[in-house]
Amino acid sequence: MPSLFDPIQLGAVAAPNRVLMAALTRGRNTREHVPTAMMADYYRQRASAGLIISEATGISRQGLGWPYAPGLWTDEQVAAWQPVTGAVHEEGGHIFTQLWHMGRVVHPSFLGGQAPVSASASTAPGLAHTYDGKTPYAAARALQLDEITDIVADFRRAARNAIAAGFDGIQLHAANGYLLDQFMRDGSNKRSDAYGGSVENRLRLLREVTEAVAEEIGPGRTAVRLSPNGEIQGVDDSAPEVLFTAAARMLSDIGIAFLEVREPNMAREDRMHPVITRPPLAPLLRDAFHGPLVLNTGYDGPSGQAALDAGLADAIAYGRPFLANPDLPRRLATGAALNRDDDATWYSRGEQGYLDYPTLEQAV
Repeated sequence: MPSLFDPIQLGAVAAPNRVLMAALTRGRNTREHVPTAMMADYYRQRASAGLIISEATGISRQGLGWPYAPGLWTDEQVAAWQPVTGAVHEEGGHIFTQLWHMGRVVHPSFLGGQAPVSASASTAPGLAHTYDGKTPYAAARALQLDEITDIVADFRRAARNAIAAGFDGIQLHAANGYLLDQFMRDGSNKRSDAYGGSVENRLRLLREVTEAVAEEIGPGRTAVRLSPNGEIQGVDDSAPEVLFTAAARMLSDIGIAFLEVREPNMAREDRMHPVITRPPLAPLLRDAFHGPLVLNTGYDGPSGQAALDAGLADAIAYGRPFLANPDLPRRLATGAALNRDDDATWYSRGEQGYLDYPTLEQAV
């Protein structure tokens, strides 16, 4: 079996190792969702990852409801991303961007007071992060059929912009209770048209978006993230084994570069880490998806290697460990201690807790 530090082909990308950096929202962009200069240094520091997946990036103003998160729908945003991707490439690294439409978890304050959109009229539980603090979510309205066509076009445009910005490819965020996930699961999709009801219908938007992006930039530069086990942000499904196996089979037929499965492997519960209430579904997806499978959430070096040894995954995506450990692959390879991240600085805007975590050499 391969080790975490062996190379792997991920579609069009020849990754030097199997330690991937998962998407991590950091909030260091402008209010116009334009990347800033410090982001080039941040991603450059982490270029030893086999592949970096950037922080989630909005495909449109309608789809982005996180303070100081980046976008890829304007020329200014594309130009501002170019120094970031260039910095990673200068260090010999590879970087995808994760494309995001948040659906019903966009607060109206990001939309000039307009209601957010979703598969069906519904309201997300909990509180939204806004520029004015945490605020209850508002009721979303159901997308009309012509608006769904526009969503597909927005994803296609954002993928084209990503390549113009210098990214090596894109990952579609079809997980964590965001728009594509809202369409996929029957807990949030109550439609009775071609996008609701049957599994095939609920997967229709994901299929149309994936095919559009693959046609635009190539399937070898297109990846997808799923989160098949447990309720997230009020989104769940009554038969996830059936739904997500069908999704994996469909994505395999399209020939995407890799599939990332975000499935917690520990009993921890917060807004984005549900406690698993069913057996892990990743083994079922492993059988249904014939490309590289990447597992995510809660792995350290030994458990990540064990997943590879057991044939459960081809690579592991690490999220929070990369926050405080820019040289994470080396630390995992040598068994070195990891820096602890400071959660107070996850979204704090400045360089503290962003650029100042030391590498092994700097720590010595």
